[in-house]
Amino acid sequence: MSDHRYGLGDRGPAVAEICTKLVQLGILPASAEPSDPMDAEFDETVNRAVRQFQQQRGLTVNGVVDAQTYRVLDEARWRLGDRLLEYNAAHPLAGDDVAELQRRLVELGLSLERIDGIYGPATERAVREFQDSVGVPADGTCGPATFKAFARISPRQTGAGALRDVERIRRAGPHLPGKVVVLDPGHGGLDSGCFAHGLTEAEVAFDLASRIEGRLAATGVKVFLTRGRDNNPSEAQRAQFANETRADLFVSLHLDAHPNPEASGVATYFYGAGSGEQVRSPVGEQFAGLVQREIVARTDLRDCRTHAKSWDLLRFTKMPAIRVEFGYVTSPHDAHRLANPQFRDVVAEAIGVAIQRLYLPPEMDAPTGVLQLSPLTGHTSKRPSE
Repeated sequence: MSDHRYGLGDRGPAVAEICTKLVQLGILPASAEPSDPMDAEFDETVNRAVRQFQQQRGLTVNGVVDAQTYRVLDEARWRLGDRLLEYNAAHPLAGDDVAELQRRLVELGLSLERIDGIYGPATERAVREFQDSVGVPADGTCGPATFKAFARISPRQTGAGALRDVERIRRAGPHLPGKVVVLDPGHGGLDSGCFAHGLTEAEVAFDLASRIEGRLAATGVKVFLTRGRDNNPSEAQRAQFANETRADLFVSLHLDAHPNPEASGVATYFYGAGSGEQVRSPVGEQFAGLVQREIVARTDLRDCRTHAKSWDLLRFTKMPAIRVEFGYVTSPHDAHRLANPQFRDVVAEAIGVAIQRLYLPPEMDAPTGVLQLSPLTGHTSKRPSE
C-alpha cells in the first residue's frame, strides 16, 4: 500500500483488502466481506471496525487507514509458527508472531530491550541463546525445531524485561553529566504543524527544545536535536538518529489542536500497544509520568494524563521515549500561556527536572514540583520557599 489514505466513502479492491484483514482479526463480521472487490465500500461499519482496531493497537483513532494503520493491520495477521522468522537487517520482519516470540523469550528471562514486534538483532541474540539452551542449532532463525522447543517449555512469568530496564537506570547513577538526551521538536521546514492564535507548532516546539537543551547542557548532559529550524526529517530518520547517538532518553515535543476551542491541556505518551502489560516500555511509562506530573504541578495546564501509544517514533526508538503534547494551540488559554517566554521556561524546567528525577534513587528524590536543576553541579536542588 502506498501513502494513500482510505476512509468513509472510498471504494474498490484496496477497501476489499482492508475488510478481509478486519474479518480475519474478528473485528468485522464475515458478512461484511465483499464478494466482489470492485464493490467494496468503506462504509460506517468498516469505519467503526477500523476505529476499534486503532484503539486496540494504540494508534490514533480517526477511522482512516493510512500507511501506518495499514502496516499494523497487516502485521496483526501473523501467528507464531505461521512463517519462518529470521533477522534481515535490510527488511526486518514485523508482526504479532514476532511480538509473541519476544513475549516468550522475556518470560524465560532472556534479554530484550522491549517487546516491539520487530525481529531485530536483540531478538536474534535472544533466540540464539534460547536455541543453545535447548539443544537446537543456534542459528538465530525460528523454524519448526525452535517452535517445537517452545511448545515443550512452560514459561515462567519473570518480568525480566521491566527489571532489566529499571536496573539499567539504577546503574546509570543519579547524576546528569555524561548522559545523552535527544530532543525532537515536532514538524519543521515546510511542515509548520498546527497554527492558531499567532502560534506555529514547529516554532514553539523548537524554541522549547532550545530552552531544554540549554538547561541540560549546563548540567553536563550531551544533548542532540533531531532537526534544525528549517528541515523536517521523517519519523524513521528521527528514530534512526536517536538510535545512532545511543541516547539514554528521547523526548518529542508537540502542540495539539482541536476544532473545539475548549479542548486544552498537556498529555504525555509512551510506547505501548494492546492490553498486555509487557507490550510497553516500563521506563518510558515511568518517565512519561514524571514529565506529566512536573508540568502539571508547575503550570495551570489541564492534566490530560499519560497514555500508551504505538506510534512509529515511540516504537522504533530503542531507548525510553516519550512524546509531550504541551498544550492546545487552538485553546485561547493554552495559546496565551505558551506565547509567554517565561511560561516556556517553566515547562522546560519541568522536563529537565523530570529527566533528573528518573535517575534519582528514592532516598534522593523529592515531592513533585519542588526541585530545580542546578547548572553548576548537575544535581537538583530544592526550590527555595517563597
